[in-house]
Amino acid sequence: MKKIKLTQKERTLLEDQKSHEAICIQKYNNYAQQAHDMELAELFTGYAAQEQNHLDTINQMLSGNIPNIQQQSTDEQSPQSRHSYQNQQQQAGQTTGMQNEADAGLCIDMLMTEKYVSDTYDTAIFEFTDSNARQVLNHIQKEEQQHGEGIFNYMQSKGMYNPQ
Repeated sequence: MKKIKLTQKERTLLEDQKSHEAICIQKYNNYAQQAHDMELAELFTGYAAQEQNHLDTINQMLSGNIPNIQQQSTDEQSPQSRHSYQNQQQQAGQTTGMQNEADAGLCIDMLMTEKYVSDTYDTAIFEFTDSNARQVLNHIQKEEQQHGEGIFNYMQSKGMYNPQ
């Protein structure tokens, strides 16, 4: 771990990210319990765990430490496995129409949340003076984007999202 002295602006940005991560954890956990589809519940539970890792990382940075980041995501969240699952579902003819309006609402809210959170990381990345801190924030932002992609792929595979 590398030590860092944060500027007041960097500290404020991290405090904002800390609150965003806490909200994401709360939403994913709540939505996992509300989801009707077990696959969606598992997806949300996995993302909640990753959001907890993000929160832990932000807290380490706020305490003046830059953690070493692992540049890997789980297979469950990888675009390739999600795409493969989507193809299997389409071949099985299981993507006809909207499966569940309540689940669609949860997905729409989380997709919107991930878009917002990813955008706030973009701002923070450009405001940090330490390149190692930027890399850590960039890693978190990439995972936030992967969450959005996973939700999008789930929605598309269930007929909930049809980009035109």
